[in-house]
Amino acid sequence: MTSVISPAEQRVVLHNVSWETYVRILSQQINSSAPRLTFDNGELEIMTLSPEHERYSLRIRDLVALLADEMDLSIEDLGSTTFHREDYERGFEPDSCFYIGNLDRVRDKDRLDMHVDPPPDLVVEVDVTSPSIPKLPIFAEFGVREVWRFRNERLTVLLLTGGRYRDVAESEVFTGLRADALSQLLAQSKALDRVAWLRLARRWAREQCGK
Repeated sequence: MTSVISPAEQRVVLHNVSWETYVRILSQQINSSAPRLTFDNGELEIMTLSPEHERYSLRIRDLVALLADEMDLSIEDLGSTTFHREDYERGFEPDSCFYIGNLDRVRDKDRLDMHVDPPPDLVVEVDVTSPSIPKLPIFAEFGVREVWRFRNERLTVLLLTGGRYRDVAESEVFTGLRADALSQLLAQSKALDRVAWLRLARRWAREQCGK
């Protein structure tokens, strides 16, 4: 088993990792939110989380909850739940994920089986720098409908179409919400603490919803 280390992103990639080894590592991390693991056909990425990464991840998570509240949408936040399928030889742990349209199919379930249960409707991926293992093909194979990717201080909305993600101007999960408006709001979080930004985000969300 060989490894490659990327100091800037604090990632380690292990090669030629068996599915059994991946599952065993998952079982050892079951009560831990870090490090974050991604598995793709024998490639295992282990990533530690920086304050910058977690700050933006938390802001987006807060924003999704605010939008759901203002738009009267039922939603379940399953955070960094591990999703994996042996027949795909793939597994991922998103920065955050949400069930909205498929909420009724997973409501009150303590365990999910990706062979029968649907994937999240929305996955959030924060990339401080480029990941060692591309995540979008993994999300696509699982059938994640929409991805919000935050990179270079810009949020893009990606919609699954024909097995691939395309960059779109507006969210479908949150109808009519523009990606450029989301980016502008998140940019303002750099100068504000969490409580102050939450107040700003609440006002912004109400304006978006015409309240």
